[in-house]
Amino acid sequence: MTKLLTAAQIRLIETTAIGLGQATGLELMERAGQGVVAAIFEEWSDLAKSGGRAVILSGPGNNGGDGFVVARLLQGQGWQVEVLLYGDPAKLPPDARVNYERWEGRTLGVADFGRAEIQHPDLSIDALFGTGLTRPIEDPVLWEYLWAHDDAEDAWEMRRQGGGTDIVPPRTVAIDLPSGLCSDSGKVIGGAFAQHGRRCARSALTVSFHARKLGHVLSEGPSHCGRLVVKDIGLNRDDGGIEAATSVEAPSGTHLYKSEHSHKYSHGHALVLSGGVGKTGAARLAARAALRIGAGLVTLGAPPAAQMEIASQITALMLKRVDGAGDLLETLQDERFNALCLGPGLGETRSRELVPVALSAARPTVLDADALSAFAEEPGALLELLHERCVLTPHTGEFARLFPDIAEKLNEVPAKGPAFSKVDAAREAAARAGCCVLVKGPDTVIATLDGRCSVNSAHYNRAAPWLATAGSGDTLAGFITGLLARGFEPMQAAETAAWLHVECARIFGPGLIAEDLAEQLPAVLQQIEV
Repeated sequence: MTKLLTAAQIRLIETTAIGLGQATGLELMERAGQGVVAAIFEEWSDLAKSGGRAVILSGPGNNGGDGFVVARLLQGQGWQVEVLLYGDPAKLPPDARVNYERWEGRTLGVADFGRAEIQHPDLSIDALFGTGLTRPIEDPVLWEYLWAHDDAEDAWEMRRQGGGTDIVPPRTVAIDLPSGLCSDSGKVIGGAFAQHGRRCARSALTVSFHARKLGHVLSEGPSHCGRLVVKDIGLNRDDGGIEAATSVEAPSGTHLYKSEHSHKYSHGHALVLSGGVGKTGAARLAARAALRIGAGLVTLGAPPAAQMEIASQITALMLKRVDGAGDLLETLQDERFNALCLGPGLGETRSRELVPVALSAARPTVLDADALSAFAEEPGALLELLHERCVLTPHTGEFARLFPDIAEKLNEVPAKGPAFSKVDAAREAAARAGCCVLVKGPDTVIATLDGRCSVNSAHYNRAAPWLATAGSGDTLAGFITGLLARGFEPMQAAETAAWLHVECARIFGPGLIAEDLAEQLPAVLQQIEV
């Protein structure tokens, strides 16, 4: 899996490389500038042929130094380039100062921004702050620039949606991150809107280096970054000593393969508990998903009044009466039930009765929806029952009910950076719960008791907005349950299920409803050569 780095981690990697003599700071800055120019011409090939006019806003740190390298390289290819420097040239860091001095074109200071000769550039580059920003952008001059940068994107998007074909989109580029965005959390430092403008730019293209940063995939980050490209600048890939979050990637087909010598009991027997009459749909979605993902058998446990409703809707799934705590205790005497799912459509009263019994069996267990919300008044009562083989799958509302103090920190508007992130929140929750916690969303974050953490990002070329539909979370819970039944460890099950869940939505596309998700799984599994 690919690491997702914080600002401090990428600085450590860079300083380590410099300290070991693998590269100088100037060499890294030059490679970064070359990477930005290459990414621009890859994105807009017409610019590589025709040249044009560019405005680069360079900041007071090394991100600004990258901007001066880009300016020099573009000018060397015949571009008309103007640099707007926010800061005192004499106070630039050493490497940035060298590249400022190497630049032989026009540079304006902040007081002279209004005298810029290029008013409507073909290319607008944000090299202001990048990953180094720790404070809100408060200068109205920068607000004006960032707002214009953002409005250009808004105007293009409106024209594109209107079907216009004669409009050239603005080429807005951010180096590392759009300025104003927290590198570690994806939040806009100081809040999205200021009194006189916007505190964060939004770019058509963001070019970063070595690896994605957490801010690229969390919270508001993707909506500001546009298309994200990561360029290699020659840093050592063997940075195993850094405890970073990782991105969830395609599972190995061999892990999901079934041997020709196996039988149904080789792949586990999942028990999904259902709610009462009129409330069985969510559990049926979860149960069918568990079966589709490869559990050998799946049984729905239902109260007597709901059995006829369920029986009329299922075929390959099995049905068993589970009325109350006594029935569940008796059912779990059969140790072949090796994975449990409680919550989808279960109802809060039934959840409070059955969850403690299920957890006492100490089997791999997914708790979702009602199984989490039922304990909102006393979340500690649930946390005391949990064991390390559990997977909790809250959406943000359920997370707030179960971990209200952590959610409060997560929802705060950051006054400075690095801000408290969804990764931080999931790690704290997993440590408190003593088990795997999956916090749902386009930026699904999965964390475990031992501090491991991963992000399943449904952004950029993996965007799947159609998952915002009733029942998609129930299907995800079923996928995880089915993998637990097959013997997957909790985090592996959560990561694999989350990745497959997004791919199922992407294959189906617009018009998706929850019933469609599990039916796309065979096609996804074929793609990864299971």
